[in-house]
Parts: sequence; C-alpha cells; structure tokens
Amino acid sequence: MTSLKRSVLLLGCFFPTAVFADVLDSGNTAWILTATALVLFMTLPGLSLFYGGLVRSKNILSVLMQCFAIACVASVLWLLLGYSLAFGEGNAFIGDFSKALFAVITKGELVGDIPESLFAIFQMTFAIITPALIVGAFAERMKFSSVLIFSSLWLMAVYVPVCHWVWGGGWLGAMGLFDFAGGTVVHITAGVAALVAALVIGNREGFPTTAMPPHNMTMTVTGAGMLWVGWFGFNAGSALAANGDAAMAMLVTHISAAAGSLAWMAIEWKKFGKPSVLGIVTGMVAGLGTITPASGFVGPMGALVIGSTAGTVCFWATQLIKRKFKIDDSLDVFPVHGVGGILGTLLAGIFSSTSLGLFSGHGFAEGIETMAAQFSVQLIGVVATFIYTAFVTWFLLKLTGILTNGIRVSKEEEMQGLDVVLHEESGYNM
Repeated sequence: MTSLKRSVLLLGCFFPTAVFADVLDSGNTAWILTATALVLFMTLPGLSLFYGGLVRSKNILSVLMQCFAIACVASVLWLLLGYSLAFGEGNAFIGDFSKALFAVITKGELVGDIPESLFAIFQMTFAIITPALIVGAFAERMKFSSVLIFSSLWLMAVYVPVCHWVWGGGWLGAMGLFDFAGGTVVHITAGVAALVAALVIGNREGFPTTAMPPHNMTMTVTGAGMLWVGWFGFNAGSALAANGDAAMAMLVTHISAAAGSLAWMAIEWKKFGKPSVLGIVTGMVAGLGTITPASGFVGPMGALVIGSTAGTVCFWATQLIKRKFKIDDSLDVFPVHGVGGILGTLLAGIFSSTSLGLFSGHGFAEGIETMAAQFSVQLIGVVATFIYTAFVTWFLLKLTGILTNGIRVSKEEEMQGLDVVLHEESGYNM
C-alpha cells in the first residue's frame, strides 16, 4: 500500500464523511462531463442517423430535422421548468418551482461532489433523447408542427413526472424501484408513447402490403455504432462518479449489447436463412435498452442472460407487432425500447439477488430482503409507468390534433415525401 493510500485511509478514520460532502471531486466531475457529451452524442448524431437510414430517401431530412429540433426544444423546456419539476423537492408525484430557470444553480453549487450545473445538463441529455425516440413510431407521416407541440407537451406531462417518481425523490424511488439509467423513465415511457402514437396516427400509406425497406443501411449502422458508444455515458454515467459502480455498469452494458445482437442474429438466421445487418444492429439496441435499468445492480453473467433474453423477446415482439397485429410502429420503438424497458426493469429485480451464484448481482434495495419483494416493486413501477404514459400520451395526441388541425400530413403529401413538402429541401440532390 502506498503512503498516499495510507494517508487517505487515516484521514478517513479521523474525519466524518460529511466533512467532504460539499467538496468538488475533479475526477467525478471530469467523468460526468464526458458522460454528458456521450449521451448527447446518442441523439445528435447517433439516433438521428440510425433512424434516418431506416426511412425512405424522401423522408431522411424530416427525421433528422425532428431529432435536431426536439433536442433544442427539450433543452429550453428543461431550463425553464422541466429540471425543477423533475428534481425539485415537491411531493411524491411532482417537483416544485424552486429550481425553475436554473435560478439556484451557481458555479459553486454542488450535487454530491459534482457541480449542480453538470448534474442538470447530464439529466437534460436524458430529457432530449426520450421524446426523440418516439419519432420512430410516427416517422414519414406526422406534421412537423405537430411533432414540436406533441413532443413539448409530452416531455412536461409524461417524462418529467415519471422522472420525479423514480429519480427525483418521488414515490417509486421511495418504494425501492431499481432503475439505474432509465428503464421506466426513458424506455417504457418512450416505447408506450410510440405504440399509442402509431395507433392514433394510423399506418403509412401502403403498409403492410408495400415494401418499405431502409434507404441507407450504411447510415443506420453508423448511427448504431454511435449509440453503442454513447450508451456507456448513459449507463455508466448514471453512477455519477468515476468508481467501481460506473465501471461495472459499463461492463454489463457492453456484454448485454453483444449478447442481444448475437441472439437476434441467430434467430433471424434460423428463421429466414440469412442474418441481416438490420437485425444485428436492432438486437444491439434491444440489449442496450434492456440492460439500462439493471446496469447498476447486476453482474456480468446476469447481463449475458439479460442481453440474450432481450434479443430473443424483442425479436418476437417486433414480429408480433408488425406481422400479427399490423401496427405500423415504423422503426420498432415499442417492441425494442418499450418491451426491452419492461423486460429489463423486471429482470433487475431477479438478477440483483446475491444468492444466484455466478449470476448474482449487488443486492436488493434498502429494506427489501427477498427477490419476490423486489420483483413486486419492479412490477408496480412497470404497470404504473405503462398506464400513466398510455393515457396521457393518447390525450396529448388528441390535443395536438386539435391545435394543429390534424397531426398527419395529407395522403398526397405523404406520397411526395416530407422533406420537400415540409422543409422544401431534399436529402440527396443527384
């Protein structure tokens, strides 16, 4: 043991932890600065390119525009009220106005041992990507004005309250819900909203009889790679420190992504005779989304099971939604993010157990002693988030339709393509 380590240990014996609570930690701050950039990188350009390549060429700019504009709008709303209502003290269901306009955030204000300004922007990047995920459900057919209004309303009425429930001192967090980086807050809310949006807006013209293949898989794979790398900031950054929790979260995130990819590829290979590039990158996203709520609570072997299960379950969910129910969730947001978020939140209650041998995790929430009790809390979180999100999303879509005289472009405009119709531009000039 080095003399420096001995000195630190001796100091720890003489000084209570509280003495150091308000001292900025430069290492943790540096890591969360990096993680924040990585999470924004997931949306711009990761998700934008991933989604952009999946739509037809006549709609590529519309998708990029929607993701970019949502990032801008969500940032301003987070500054004005979103952060305060999510992380202000408030009550069990919603925060208060004490942090509105970032009024109390100064250069020296800390949350733990990192600046509160950094914590606020880190959480802002989560608020950006969540409504951006929903874009995949109504791609190629929603008015741009409707996208802006709906996304703004949805962020404040769905994302912010659920965020407070889980991470801001609300009732689900108090119950002991395990959601390390956004299984309920991000993936279930976005996935359920996507399903409701797809049902309300209706299928694209020609779906499901007309083939609508991705126009640029190279773009999609590029975006997928950015999502994979960015997700390390998403999950490992949620430890809010450069420590063992962050390192383990990064490790299990990577394992789950790889396992999800391989599981999806294997099923597709067996079922259709050939593995597709689209399949392997979608399996990756399924593995990432599913490990997200569990990433701070499970070990490497638990992550292997979670990722493999994600690739399998989300593959069949996609087949069910598209082929059986013929619901045009255009870019598979619900079967990948929604189902993955549900699955991961529930499995966190199982693989967090310390009694599973090689598959053990890091233990249950404080005050919870059995797997059944932890799983029950996880189930309550899933059901409450699902029902609340579904109802409020349906209402907001109807309200948006009234405000914009219908949320969908005309049949003629849809056939022409949203790039030219809504933005007077083309993604490819050849």
